[in-house]
Amino acid sequence: MKAIRFHEYGGPDVLRFEDDVPEPALAPDAILVAVEAASVNPIDWKVRSGTRQKDFPLRLPAIPGRDVSGVVRAVGSDVGMFAVGDRVIALAKATYAELVAMPAALATRLPEGLDPIDAAALPLAVLTGDQLVRLSAGAQAGQTVLVSGALGSVGRAAVHAAKRLGARVIAGVRGRQVAEAAELGAAGTVALDDEDAIRRLGPIDAVADTVGGDVAARLCASVRPGGRFGYASVLPEGTIERHPDVTVTRVFAQPDPQTLRAFAEDARDGRFAIPVSQRLPLEEAAEAQRRMEAGGAGKIVLLMRPDALATTP
Repeated sequence: MKAIRFHEYGGPDVLRFEDDVPEPALAPDAILVAVEAASVNPIDWKVRSGTRQKDFPLRLPAIPGRDVSGVVRAVGSDVGMFAVGDRVIALAKATYAELVAMPAALATRLPEGLDPIDAAALPLAVLTGDQLVRLSAGAQAGQTVLVSGALGSVGRAAVHAAKRLGARVIAGVRGRQVAEAAELGAAGTVALDDEDAIRRLGPIDAVADTVGGDVAARLCASVRPGGRFGYASVLPEGTIERHPDVTVTRVFAQPDPQTLRAFAEDARDGRFAIPVSQRLPLEEAAEAQRRMEAGGAGKIVLLMRPDALATTP
């Protein structure tokens, strides 16, 4: 089958498009999915570079990718929930490929009416944002929750998750993005590059941080004693120790097909969106990662069928 693999850690150039990769084996509890699209996430290039070997050990050569949208080609002998021909989406592994084998329990059916290409942008971002808010930040109905990087893919999902819980959401964005952030429907916004604005926030119940760095350290200081700070990025050294009265927890997204389905239905119905800025053929995965690593590329989706490029926005 065709797939993207890397045989050593390094820059985007280590990614190779290969057309003779062995097809994945199908376990009794698994499904084999013919991939229509996979999306590119920051963790993809971080794993490829070798900087996240401790968290995500790999046996090389490896196929990158976590998001997948596609059609079930085969089902394992123990699988009763899916049939050949079903359209599914999932948070899986090794998705930059024509075929992906995964435990059936990881997948959910694609809601009818949702574009399968755009759906590939959802799984990792949606589940990271949801679990960041619910589990790491511990958001509850009636609380004030600040989501930093609210216009990013994970940030958008976090805002939506917090609103679904009934929290009062403050969208944290750059000053030049404040007007654009109004589309998120948050109760308020704050410019993260305005230190005075952050200081004026006053004690808040929880922060769901997707930005990291010095901004995250300043936001942690805005959390009330006994509040929570969830993060999906990297904190400056000493941040946790400086705030012993705040519960600080990092999120590592786990598969959750039920939640993914709920977000996908909201996406279909126009209540939630992760905009796809670029669609590229699988062969251009190295370029896709290069653009994402450089920043400002938006959400990139990799297509298995070149004809799908005809519908690129």
